[in-house]
Amino acid sequence: MGNVLVAHKRDFSPLQLRFTDVKMTERLPPLTALRAFDAAARHMSFAKAANELNVTPAALSFQIKSLEEHLGRPLFRRLNRAVELTEAGRTLVPGAADGFRTLNAAWAATRRLQDTTTLTITAGPALTAKWLAPRLYDFARAHPEIDLRFSATLRNLDLEVDDVDVAIRFGEGTDQGLYSLPVRKEWATPVMTPELAERYPTPQSLTQAPLIFDDSVDFLRPRLDWSAWFRAMGISFAPEHGTHFSNADHAVNAAISGAGVVLARRAMIITDLEEGRLVAPFKTAIETQARFRFLCLEGAEKRPQVAAFRDWFVAEIEKSAHISNAFRIIPVSEVPPP
Repeated sequence: MGNVLVAHKRDFSPLQLRFTDVKMTERLPPLTALRAFDAAARHMSFAKAANELNVTPAALSFQIKSLEEHLGRPLFRRLNRAVELTEAGRTLVPGAADGFRTLNAAWAATRRLQDTTTLTITAGPALTAKWLAPRLYDFARAHPEIDLRFSATLRNLDLEVDDVDVAIRFGEGTDQGLYSLPVRKEWATPVMTPELAERYPTPQSLTQAPLIFDDSVDFLRPRLDWSAWFRAMGISFAPEHGTHFSNADHAVNAAISGAGVVLARRAMIITDLEEGRLVAPFKTAIETQARFRFLCLEGAEKRPQVAAFRDWFVAEIEKSAHISNAFRIIPVSEVPPP
């Protein structure tokens, strides 16, 4: 029995040594070498990668060579005037790219924690043009210490990755993992120029009017469209023809020009109603379940500039809340079905 045990120890000792060697190579290589690889893989050129990293091509080639030695196999095939990835290189590319994106995002987020004077906000182009921009002077005057930056886009931005502090979005999102402050529900009503209002004095007369369609809300369910508004008014009319716009502000601006009547959301028309460019002669509005939400990373709402903008945003919405008192507001869920 003793001899058998000794024999087994002799058999496994080389394997144990090799296993130890493998564990040693599992350590990550130097970050500078991985960074050189990531740049070279994106450009598929050592020269362009070296230019991006502000190093010489020789220095970059040395970093990649050291990475290949660390791995024990080549990552690139060196051709006459180009390079191509090996199987190992193609395997490493997505992880290296994701890793640097995550690291850059974490570094940017950490730096933003130290910045109390810059505030980057993303909002849809329509809200920015029709609601935010006309009001920002008051916020800027009250907070001259804050440098505001806006990204007017509907693209879904990642607040952990993109260089954005606050997002204002419209819809019925759940916003899991974020600080989310929903504000008042949106409603829509027909608006037009005072001149057109004289030509179309009744809801029934709108069946003969040039209608403008805001297709930006087509994603809402139940639908918030002309057919729903006419049904709410007891009018059997489902318009099929008219001018369609994919952006809400474009649809409202078309109405301001006198091109027709638009079924427009409250936030898009408040300023134009107050300044007389548009009128809302029929005091019936359809309310959707969707809201604007003030979004930021959890904990970021406590940063001074984020808190200041949030408080101003809510206060500005409440300033115009009284406009709803003039309307009979019908929840879209209570509108008779087609």
